[in-house]
Amino acid sequence: MDLSNLDIAKFLPHRSPFLMVDNVLSIDKEHVSTSFTIKPDCIFNDNGFFNEVGLVENAAQTCSSIVGQSFFKEDDFEGKGVKLIGFISAIKKVKINSCPKVGSTIITSAKLKSRFDTDNYSLCTIECSTTIHHIEELLSCELNLVIQELK
Repeated sequence: MDLSNLDIAKFLPHRSPFLMVDNVLSIDKEHVSTSFTIKPDCIFNDNGFFNEVGLVENAAQTCSSIVGQSFFKEDDFEGKGVKLIGFISAIKKVKINSCPKVGSTIITSAKLKSRFDTDNYSLCTIECSTTIHHIEELLSCELNLVIQELK
């Protein structure tokens, strides 16, 4: 899928100041990688650092795009006709090694472990890792998410 035209804000229910993903770097049915540049006015900044809550929220937004994409047609770069809601139903484990400085760009990668679909929602378990400069791991976690199409 060509991601150059993809506006991630059209595929997530989050809006500024709560949108914690700037770009989708790669995505398929089981993996996703995103980037996020931490701006000075970000609501999760704490004394010049992107705090732990922000790291977990960035991970959840990144993870939700794996399952969320299945609600859209492959060539739909606008997110037309579909509105999704998603939430963390469980944080199974989380390890935070450090918090990045404001101005840093973080890369978050996620892998789908399991997925259960009903007529009303999708429940998934996803492993996730956030790094800075593709080297230093800031966060690793395993989340359960619920993704539902609003009709």
